[in-house]
Amino acid sequence: MSLSAHVDTFARDRLPPPELQPEFLFELPELQFPERLNCATELLDRRVERGEGERLCIQAPGGVRWTYRDLQAHANRIARVLVEDMGLVPGNRVLLRSPNNPMLAACWFAVMKAGGIAVATMPLLRAKELVHIIDKAEISHALADRTLADELQAAAAQCKTLREVRYFNDPSPEGLEAAMERHPAAFDNVDTAATDTCMLAFTSGTTGTPKATMHFHRDVMAVCACWPRHVLRASPDDVFIGSPPLAFTFGLGGLLLFPMSIGASTVLLEKATPPNLVQAIPEFRATVLFTAPTSYRAMAAQAAELRIGAPHGGSLRKCVSAGEALPAATRQLWKQATGIEMIDGIGSTEMLHIFISADEAHARPGATGTVVPGYRACVMDEEGRPVPPGTVGRLAVKGPTGCRYLADERQRQYVKDGWNYTGDAYYMDEDGYFHYQSRTDDLIVSAGYNIGAPEVEDALLQHPAVAECGVIGVPDEERGQIVKAFVVLRAGHEPSDALVRELQDFVKQTIAPYKYPRAIEFRASLPRTETGKLQRFRLRQEQQARA
Repeated sequence: MSLSAHVDTFARDRLPPPELQPEFLFELPELQFPERLNCATELLDRRVERGEGERLCIQAPGGVRWTYRDLQAHANRIARVLVEDMGLVPGNRVLLRSPNNPMLAACWFAVMKAGGIAVATMPLLRAKELVHIIDKAEISHALADRTLADELQAAAAQCKTLREVRYFNDPSPEGLEAAMERHPAAFDNVDTAATDTCMLAFTSGTTGTPKATMHFHRDVMAVCACWPRHVLRASPDDVFIGSPPLAFTFGLGGLLLFPMSIGASTVLLEKATPPNLVQAIPEFRATVLFTAPTSYRAMAAQAAELRIGAPHGGSLRKCVSAGEALPAATRQLWKQATGIEMIDGIGSTEMLHIFISADEAHARPGATGTVVPGYRACVMDEEGRPVPPGTVGRLAVKGPTGCRYLADERQRQYVKDGWNYTGDAYYMDEDGYFHYQSRTDDLIVSAGYNIGAPEVEDALLQHPAVAECGVIGVPDEERGQIVKAFVVLRAGHEPSDALVRELQDFVKQTIAPYKYPRAIEFRASLPRTETGKLQRFRLRQEQQARA
């Protein structure tokens, strides 16, 4: 490991020990990275140095059009604010909180330039969830959109480490923009090691307590070198667009890192609902789309009406699906609506981005795809032995990226014998195509969001009417899965439709709204072991029997 540039050694001190880390593979020529590497230098500054500073980089509603030089100037000024005004030293963690917009992108690159560690958070998170993240990562600095100030302020009041906060898209004299104006648009990037942590991506996992995945500058460049180059194969003239938040690694890659790695441009939408997204595609002449299967299904009818696909005369030519399993029916529906064969893929927060996928020419309905160049994958039995083709088992993968949990015992569960175990059940066919079967744990994947069952249970149990509850994911045609809660009421409370709505609203106010139970069933009791442990698998078995 190269000499770190981090003055604050928090991240380095909390890496998993070498024996618990996965085996990392750098078998492709494009994965041979130097010891000193800053991903902001490679993705942004090199583009300007090569004379491409006037290329379009970021667009947004309202006529916003930033070139690569514009983004560089914004990022440089923010880096100066971080270092000179806010006292950031390399290795400090910086909370980023915003809907997708150009200033969030500039802040992310500013943190990279200053040698900080970006901790981007979903806009829908509540104060309770932000407190967990701030405390776990011992975050000292925050840059946030003014529209999301309330929950951050509520969290900051409970967190001792968070000492410096600035808000952007804020016209006041205290806003980040006012501070930026006092600094020149030049900054000398910190000479980080390729193996310095540059981002912490939080995943709820299955327990509801957040896990932070640690990714290096090298990892950011590695994901740009594998799937985009070998499967997506976009061009510098492409215009990327999509719905996933930049706080979600699917969104960070698809809507920022990947287009910038080839000199293309991206469209950042603060509100990327299916109706807004499908209308924005012709408005911005977007050519590459990233979203989840649920959104593709919701957009299909309007996409056909607007004729957004290139085969039908529109601009859109490539469509990427990830975040949840892609039903064959959704693939077919979208192809009928647009004439475009979707590119499916599976990635994970732990692996940073997609590692199994297939391009348009090799897509097969019902299959996720084959291993992305740079990675290896296989299906294992419970003892960690590869199983024959056609046998369902545990998906294991390794490559240039891999799981490094921040000071978390669950590292032992995710990484075994050098392999990353994603928690997915798959089988591989004779042709090397991987077919998704289910999750192997209690994680609920709904419309591309990962939801931990215990976290929803904890929220419900805070309601005075709830005595006990159990939460599982149940199949849903549109969302893949929905959250279903089985609730035992306290004495004096009776089941009713009104109470269902009350409990749903209560959960929305307690944790991120997308985690609320879309179905609630009242029970007299719940299945438990003799020691009182909830048996969610029995709830799932009951649902499967009914289906």
